[in-house]
Amino acid sequence: MIPLRDENPTTVTPFVTVGLIVLNCLVFLYQVLLGPAEEQFVLSFAAIPADLFNLARVGNPAVPPWLTVFTSMFLHANILHLGGNMLYLWVFGNNIEDVMGHGRFILFYFLVGAMAAFSHALAAPSSTVPMIGASGAISGVLGAYVLLFPFVRVQVLIPIGIFPYIVHVSAVLVLGLWIAVQALNAVFNLGGVEGGVAWFAHVGGFTAGLLLIKLFARQVVRPQW
Repeated sequence: MIPLRDENPTTVTPFVTVGLIVLNCLVFLYQVLLGPAEEQFVLSFAAIPADLFNLARVGNPAVPPWLTVFTSMFLHANILHLGGNMLYLWVFGNNIEDVMGHGRFILFYFLVGAMAAFSHALAAPSSTVPMIGASGAISGVLGAYVLLFPFVRVQVLIPIGIFPYIVHVSAVLVLGLWIAVQALNAVFNLGGVEGGVAWFAHVGGFTAGLLLIKLFARQVVRPQW
């Protein structure tokens, strides 16, 4: 299921959500324009578990290893990787920013993103495979959303063969299925990155969002039916 929009109005303009999307897109554009130097640029700012735990030195990092858990959030492998992450951030991020306020949302986003990165690193501490993408932080946003707005209706696209179907389902179904897929892949891959996906980062970020949302929310939100 591909989420398109939710039926969950906001009361503030989501400047941070939009800013994060724009910044991610600009960094990706810069990556592409680098041409052959793109690989080295990504390697210099990606989060690499072996580097984080000082088990190996991979490439020529441009920043201290601990800082890469943040810089890696703005790097993406390709346009589909970027597009999928930004779509989820756009659909679900504005409501979390709404209940937190701009400043708290920035802190929350980077905190759950860092916790997601370390979740993957702890599951595969000797891995020298670079980890990039905003999906860990966005997973935290999804965890927060499903706890606060489980029954909000979400418009989703379901491709069945060549025929796309658009239906409205509850957020708990959309995000519940999403995290179930991430958890199953994490278990079967045992923290690996088969297919280029850091599954434990998604699970760790989602869990962090569930645990931290009540600390960051500035208003009480009643689950909507």
